[in-house]
Amino acid sequence: MAKCQYCGEHAGILRRSCKDCRRLEEQARAYGGQVGFSELLDRLEETGVRPEKIMRFLKANPDGRGSVRDRLTANMTNELLQIMGINERQTPDDVQRIRKITEKPPRSNQGNPD
Repeated sequence: MAKCQYCGEHAGILRRSCKDCRRLEEQARAYGGQVGFSELLDRLEETGVRPEKIMRFLKANPDGRGSVRDRLTANMTNELLQIMGINERQTPDDVQRIRKITEKPPRSNQGNPD
């Protein structure tokens, strides 16, 4: 049996993704770029797939072109830039670089009374 390219679970014979990830992929294709990210997450949750698996799906990089999350964010950003008349494009690599720069490391509460 092949493993799912998104979550790593069993995909089935001659399949590249499992049933859950195929449902998530359908939703991402149908709504990605047409709704905001929080609404897209709501649509993904409506599939009934466990939240942990949704996160694995979003973090997956099935074809080496960037994670699903970064590709969706780049598409949303590009649509917004186009609407605003700005002639620039964001790639999934650009999104990943910006995300890594802006992510804050988790704060340790050791020794802090807060």
